[in-house]
Amino acid sequence: MSLEPLLSASPVIQIHAYAAIAAFALGGFVLFRSKGDSGHRRLGRFWVILMIATAVSSFFIWEARTFGLFSPIHILSLVTLFTLWLGVRHARRRNIRAHLYTMQALYLLSLEIAGWFTFMPGRIMNEVVFGPAGGGPWESASFLVASFAVGAALIWLVRRATKHGPTRRRVAV
Repeated sequence: MSLEPLLSASPVIQIHAYAAIAAFALGGFVLFRSKGDSGHRRLGRFWVILMIATAVSSFFIWEARTFGLFSPIHILSLVTLFTLWLGVRHARRRNIRAHLYTMQALYLLSLEIAGWFTFMPGRIMNEVVFGPAGGGPWESASFLVASFAVGAALIWLVRRATKHGPTRRRVAV
């Protein structure tokens, strides 16, 4: 593992990667902590800013061009921005169940699944994790199996944490 491929990438790719990594870590934390308190709202606002930075910075990454300067991944960025707006709107209107499911889906689809694609051969994060050779077929296959297992575990944990209702709050003693 070496950060060299990321550190030598363009500044926009670095901003995109760092914002996505921070959003992944913070989002996971916010999903599993108590909901509805001022800490949740503060961390949630910061997470939304990180997600906006991730989505907007992607519009300036043009390595995989399909339609002029853009590729299908840019559609995900548009969907992410719309879904962020929708999730915040649900929270402001106190539709907590819709807010919860919107933000969980956004975390899963925009960070978990799209993030997994950053580890595909030929991508910078693949070189960061597997080295310049990109890892052999066994490393890639084991990564694929491990990523699906981790993703399934995260989905299960989020569902388990929210099975008693989305408005569950920590009770002060």
